[in-house]
This record gives sequence, structure tokens and C-alpha cells, in this order.
Amino acid sequence: MEQPQAYLNGRFLPASSVSVSPVDAGFVLGATVAEQVRTFGGRLFRLEAHLARLQQSLRIVEVELDMGQDELAAVARRLVAGNHRLLEPGDDLGLSIFVTPGPYRAYASPGKPRRPTLCLHTYPLPFRLWAEKYRTGQSLVVTDVRQVPPVCWPAALKCRSRMHYYLADRRAAAQEPGARALLLGQNNLVTEASTANVLVYTAAEGLISPPDEKILHGISLETVRELAGGLGIPTTQRDLTVDQVASADEVLLSSTPQCLLPVSRLNGRAIGGGVPGEVFARLLKAWSGRVGLDIAAQAVRFAARDQ
Repeated sequence: MEQPQAYLNGRFLPASSVSVSPVDAGFVLGATVAEQVRTFGGRLFRLEAHLARLQQSLRIVEVELDMGQDELAAVARRLVAGNHRLLEPGDDLGLSIFVTPGPYRAYASPGKPRRPTLCLHTYPLPFRLWAEKYRTGQSLVVTDVRQVPPVCWPAALKCRSRMHYYLADRRAAAQEPGARALLLGQNNLVTEASTANVLVYTAAEGLISPPDEKILHGISLETVRELAGGLGIPTTQRDLTVDQVASADEVLLSSTPQCLLPVSRLNGRAIGGGVPGEVFARLLKAWSGRVGLDIAAQAVRFAARDQ
């Protein structure tokens, strides 16, 4: 049977053969910048925007690849085209791109050049993890784990140093099974959920998200704003408190794999009516129209694939 391929440091090879050295700084220090992209109908969605954000992250950590954005895009498209053929019709892929500085200096062999590690690999989207959430909504819990402050690294850096996400989600799930964490900054203002941007909707103001300069720039968040504009839904940015999130008419999460999820509960209490709202439904329908497939129906169809 034909195997999925991956790309590692200039070579296409079977994904099962990919290996990264245990002395790589990505393992030793967690010094890894990354992007997650997904396909719709086998086509990568907003690849150029993701690659532009990757380049911004690379500039922040001062790592330079020996290929340009156009070449990297060509590699991504070639990899996805080959691996998508192996899927059942109607299924889609996630694409992971990660870059590290290469071998950690203390462990590197003397005299050997230290080059960045670049890897691209794909995976069938794990729809089972969120398919039901389109109908029931996602629960959020505020824990005592805070977002990494910008004095440690800029909010614009998309990296895999995410122990705070892991700890916050574990504590959230311990309080309410199936819940995810809503992260606050040091000033107790809302920043984001684990791996997702947060938006609230009120009839008075429309869609509100924390200011862009205080959060990771979300490609999916940008898409939601574009779709909202087409639907005549106002959008704005301002600081949000937990109480303001709790009292919103609707709360939404935007991220690459799921696109958009409704939030039904916060800290054990219902948001709005405790079920996905009208604005969520309108935005998800508009997103489905943009990509040419029913996003929620696809997730439900393939949710049982790996069970």
C-alpha cells in the first residue's frame, strides 16, 4: 500500500521514516516555530497567509531558511496533492510545518555546520475531536494558568513552547470533563483559548475580539472578520474581561482545523441560551460557502473514521 510522504530538510520521504535528532533545539529547548494549515476538497486554505506568519515567527527567533516562501508553498502543495490521493473521497488533511534552529549548540558535533530543521507532514483531520461541538458547543473554564506574557516572547510569535496550554487544558478538564481553557493575561484580561482565538458577540456591538497587538494574529480570526463584513455584522477590537465573556449573547472560537466553534458554557454556566446561536450558524454557513463544502457535515461524516 502506498504510504503518505513527508518533507524533511530538502527531501521527500515516507512519513514513517521521518526522524529528528534528540539533540535538536526543538526538543531540548522547545524552540520550534510552526504553522498548521488545513485543506478543503484537497486544497490548502489560505496557505500564503500561513507562510507569511511563519516568516514573521522566523524573523522573531532569528532563524533563516535557505528557501523562499514561493518554494516552500510549492513543497506544501506537492506534498498535500500526493497524500490527499490516499484519502477516502470527501476527506481532508491537516498540514503541519515546523522549523527549529537545528542542533542545540551544547550537544552539536564540533566543526559541523548547524542548519535549521524544516519538516512538513500531513495527517487526516481528527474530526472526532470536535464534530459534535458544532451541535452542542464547547465548554470553557478559566484556570490559574496564565498566558505567557509578552516580556517572555511577543504575542505575534507562533511557537510550540506551549506547556501552559497543556497545563491549563488539564486543569480545565479536571473541573469539567471535555472543557478547554480560557487563558487570561497577567492583568486578568482575556487573551485566547488554548489553540484558538476568542470572539464574543453582543447585539449592541457585534463581534468583539481582544486587540490584535495583544494576541497571536489568527488566520481564522481574519477569515471570520471578512465573513462577518459580508453578512453586515460589525466587528471591533477591545479588551475583554471574564464577566464580559460570560454575559455575551454568543462566544465563538476560531482556529484552523475546526474553523469556527460555538461556546456553550463558561465556568459551568451557560452562555446565551446554552446552545449554538444564530450568529455562529450564519458565519459557519458563510464559511462553508466560501470553501465549497458543508464544514460541520463533513466533520460528522468522518468523525467515526478512527474510532
